[in-house]
Amino acid sequence: MQIYIYNVTNADEFLNNGEKPALQELGPYVYEQHWEKVDIKFNDNGTVTYKVKKTFFFNSNLSSGSEDDLVVVPNVPMLSATSQSKHAARFLRLAMASIMDILKIKPFVEVSVGQLLWGYEDPLLKLAKDVVPKEQKLPYDQFGLLYGKNSTGSDLYTIFTGSSDIAKFGLLDRWNGKDALGFWTTPECDSVMGTDGSIFPPHITRQTVLKVFDKDLCRTLPLVYQHDVIAAGGIPGYRFSPPKNVFTTAENLPSQQCYCPAGPPCAPEGAFNISLCQYDSPVLLTFPHFYLADPELREAVTGISPPDPEKHEFYIDVQPIMGTTMKARARVQINLAVSQVRDIKQVASFPDIVFPIMYFEDVSMRFIKLSSARLFADASLVKIIYQQRNPLFKKGDAEICLTPIRFSRLVHFVP
Repeated sequence: MQIYIYNVTNADEFLNNGEKPALQELGPYVYEQHWEKVDIKFNDNGTVTYKVKKTFFFNSNLSSGSEDDLVVVPNVPMLSATSQSKHAARFLRLAMASIMDILKIKPFVEVSVGQLLWGYEDPLLKLAKDVVPKEQKLPYDQFGLLYGKNSTGSDLYTIFTGSSDIAKFGLLDRWNGKDALGFWTTPECDSVMGTDGSIFPPHITRQTVLKVFDKDLCRTLPLVYQHDVIAAGGIPGYRFSPPKNVFTTAENLPSQQCYCPAGPPCAPEGAFNISLCQYDSPVLLTFPHFYLADPELREAVTGISPPDPEKHEFYIDVQPIMGTTMKARARVQINLAVSQVRDIKQVASFPDIVFPIMYFEDVSMRFIKLSSARLFADASLVKIIYQQRNPLFKKGDAEICLTPIRFSRLVHFVP
């Protein structure tokens, strides 16, 4: 995983003189990942349930900096709290301003890269832990963009093995025991469906719409055919990417209204609001450098170069016969939608802005390196799954053949 962080170089001038935020892109900070499927259970209905334990290791040799690098970034807990208070009673906003005065909380913080990603103690979160009623408490006491994601795996995934229907191979049946997220207003938007992006059912065509579910995106992402590709070893494949309008507004595509249950106003063109699944923190996702987003978002800051599809597009290359992922570039940018709140003096001069914080390549899937031999091995696996229907096929053989489906993974990962 490669991470790029936007360091704010003129925080005081932005707050005091009304200058545009000047951003310095730092990185990449490279992390190798180890994925382990644990608590695996095969079910009687042709599905398998498991958890994914992900462990991240910083690779200093491939990184352009250190985890000890200091960066200035928006104070996400503070700005989330102030933005959420915009429509609260005025006395509550004034009380919040007083508390922030006492705790000396400011709109920007200087932290190390490691702290920003993996967590640091925040005075607001610490206060909330002590005073907020138990049923309203957040499930964490530190703030980090990837806090709680290292060496953990609490989510339950239930997918189809393909034993009874190869067309369902790898498709999600349940996530944490549910077939819907509970965030969005229509079944089409709210349903848990698709795969984890590492493998798809076989026999993919150029007309196939692939679907990738990621809990951190709070949705299933559709992928459509772009063009043919040739992978290492001369293996042919198809490239799939999200459609250009995947994060468009309901005005442009009425079916998108399901992703804006509280609006209008809704997220701007090219941005996706995930606040409902982030404890109401006003987090917007875009593609890096605001690729495919409203140009005004990038023009509100300086230091971000124009988006380049070669560097900022999200895509997956698949081998169509087996449905195997050959290469993936999952690229997403995290932004904070800040609302101006004049009653809170610490942020009174902070305008309404979509503030970019960082972007990464491949947060939920690994860059995948496949050899020709491994791909042909995958092809034999698909044939073997078909053979399970044959009564002459012994159960013991089926267990052996299903071992790869237990997700020790048919591929190995590189950063």
